[in-house]
Amino acid sequence: MSSKTIQRRDVPSISPELQQFHPVLQRIYASRGIAQQLQLARSAAQLVPFSELKGIDAAVRLLQQALENQLRIVIVGDFDADGATSTATLLSGLKAFGFRHVEYLVPNRFEYGYGLSVEMAELAVGQGAELIITVDNGISALEGVALAKRMGVKVLVTDHHLPGAELPDADAIVNPNQPDCPFPSKQLAGVGVAFYLLMAFRAYLRELGHFNSEQPEPNLAELLDLVALGTVADVVPLDTNNRILVHQGLQRIRSGKARPGVQALIDVANRKAEKLTAQDFGFALAPRLNAAGRLDDMSLGISCLLAPDLPRARMYAAELDGLNQERREIEAGMQQEALASLQRLSFAQEQLPDVLCLYQSDWHQGVIGILAGRIKEQFHRPVLVFAKGDEGELKGSARSIPGLHIRDLLDEVSTQYPGLIKKFGGHAMAAGLTIAEDRFDTFKLALGFVAKKYITPELLTAVLYTDGDLPGDCLSVAFAQLLQQAGPWGQAFPEPVFEGDFLIRQQRLIADKHLKLMLETATGQLVDAIWFNADNKAWPDANVKMIRLAYQLDINDYRDQQSVQLLIRHIEKLG
Repeated sequence: MSSKTIQRRDVPSISPELQQFHPVLQRIYASRGIAQQLQLARSAAQLVPFSELKGIDAAVRLLQQALENQLRIVIVGDFDADGATSTATLLSGLKAFGFRHVEYLVPNRFEYGYGLSVEMAELAVGQGAELIITVDNGISALEGVALAKRMGVKVLVTDHHLPGAELPDADAIVNPNQPDCPFPSKQLAGVGVAFYLLMAFRAYLRELGHFNSEQPEPNLAELLDLVALGTVADVVPLDTNNRILVHQGLQRIRSGKARPGVQALIDVANRKAEKLTAQDFGFALAPRLNAAGRLDDMSLGISCLLAPDLPRARMYAAELDGLNQERREIEAGMQQEALASLQRLSFAQEQLPDVLCLYQSDWHQGVIGILAGRIKEQFHRPVLVFAKGDEGELKGSARSIPGLHIRDLLDEVSTQYPGLIKKFGGHAMAAGLTIAEDRFDTFKLALGFVAKKYITPELLTAVLYTDGDLPGDCLSVAFAQLLQQAGPWGQAFPEPVFEGDFLIRQQRLIADKHLKLMLETATGQLVDAIWFNADNKAWPDANVKMIRLAYQLDINDYRDQQSVQLLIRHIEKLG
């Protein structure tokens, strides 16, 4: 297991603009880099203007010509939740503008791999595409775009991934991360870029006087539930702009305006729309949507999101829920095998390799990313997990820890050992790659050698940052509600975590895996706490009376009775 330390967040001097907030909120906001109220904006009117996106003018002119000539459009998406929501957002938006011939293609990860590959371009052309629009991919699709262009098909790339040294020869590119793009919110998800394209197109048509009684102006706010879901699901940093998108989407859902597909996912996940949070997107809805792309075909997830009514949406959502259950069972088995593999190597904690590189021939390619994430969380090390691909290849998925840019690490391995990695791509925290099966051991050695330049003992110690002690009068439903409303919380804008010492009054296991505690504060206040998936080898422990916790403040809503509850993130025995 990884070693873990608790460390309080640094709190810079608090800006006068924050002094209208509760003192605890002032501290929380300041520690997350908030100094101005504008950074806490929630109104759609405060979104960064689409005019700052490089390539947006060329993109809307391309769309206008396509609309005027009713060109056949094929949207090429991706097989994750961001790709699914991007596809559904753009398809729904274009149809609302009056496009009559809009279809979509999503690569099956087991057959075509990622994005607008040559094979996907051939499929799109074969479907009669006159304009291909990529969503959540395309910035690295040099060969796929080139093929489409040779066939006389126009290409509009919308993406958010980091570009390589060369850009595709598309008719227009909209990507906040392309060179010389002044758009300040570089963290847009793919679905955010697709939504921005639609906003820009609406403004362009408005200027042309396009809208009338026969073709009313679309209400793009109706797409915000999809935008919010995809943004959180893709774990992009929630900067001010992304928080506005997520907040606006949550508000629509909470007010009963979710589209049937999103509502069906909420229902099958046993959540309540009126109380939905950003965390529910990430931990309840997105895994069900992602299950389609991991085990089957993401077309099922997109069909759910596009369903015209609740009965049909619920049918699709039930299938997604079944796939997610299957995914969980596959993942659990793979995780047991991975841990057993590590134990067979007889590594003591201090002897664990700096980078864990795992492969088993029968592991499922669609689940290796999740497995890599789970193992990384357990051992706090970069983890690469491989599964068998086609024609003697291994497909790998990597997850990293803060401080180690995994894509850059793979880039250096590729540079120092030419030909060892067939292809790779990704971000700081996650990447994918392909290697030859017979070179796995060589790759493992090369990776470990290169990683030694960057990995330090400090890097391998997990740090749980907290927002300090919470005053006793804040252990209340009212303050927990205030915290919920102060979000949305998420990547790079983390939900508050507090710390404190408590006396144990009661402790017991629920369902043989969750630790339920009744705790007493120093002032005699009693409060419930729960540790999901607790270490049941160490707990319950009747000999322990005092503990130190790192926890999140939550509301337990049982039979319409609300009470405050601590969600345990870390526990230390004090005596």
